[in-house]
Amino acid sequence: MFFGTFQHAIDEKGRLTLPSKWREKIESKVAITRGLDDCLFILPESRFLAIAEKVDAQGFESADAREWGRYLFAKSEMLDVDKQGRILVPQDLRAEFGMNGEVTLVGVYSRIELWNPPKYQAMNARVTADPAALAERIRPLLYGQK
Repeated sequence: MFFGTFQHAIDEKGRLTLPSKWREKIESKVAITRGLDDCLFILPESRFLAIAEKVDAQGFESADAREWGRYLFAKSEMLDVDKQGRILVPQDLRAEFGMNGEVTLVGVYSRIELWNPPKYQAMNARVTADPAALAERIRPLLYGQK
């Protein structure tokens, strides 16, 4: 489980050191893929493979399943986590999401989100502007329709 927000840097070689607090929860491999809301997702290998199986089980007959599979998997990579807790963020993903130098890592239970700091600040400002309204909107998802 991943919780918290951290500021880290991607070095000139494209390496990102994962927060020490999370390293014991990280497997020897993680997947990195395009996320939603203009960020990258980093997932433990087992979690990513479980998601991949669910997507694949939808079959190729569904246009939405095909498109979601392309979005999620076309640029995903399995990455080794080195002994210092670093991963190599692929150049094409860094370029697409503006990830150079300082980045923001956000723990969201079963995944890590990797953000360009100004984009994260803008998204976070929207979310924190009215958390009560957001809670009302997601209530049916958590507790069923009322």
